[in-house]
Amino acid sequence: MLFKKKGLFDEEDALRVIEIASKKDAREIIVMCEQITDSARRRLWDYARGVQLMSDLTGEKRKVRVEILEGYVSDRVKGVEL
Repeated sequence: MLFKKKGLFDEEDALRVIEIASKKDAREIIVMCEQITDSARRRLWDYARGVQLMSDLTGEKRKVRVEILEGYVSDRVKGVEL
């Protein structure tokens, strides 16, 4: 899933992304933003690591890949606007 945010991507935005991605059982989270805070970056990576740890405990093969594209937000790319 692709999420776009013009301006600063903060921890509140990361929590919204995690909530949406967990409801849709996403395997990939891509965040496109102009700037991102360290706490938001850490929150997304912690979510991905938590999903992997829980899947290891339950015997599932589930993994979430997080990619952060910082610096430019394209209007041509379709994604979830935050």
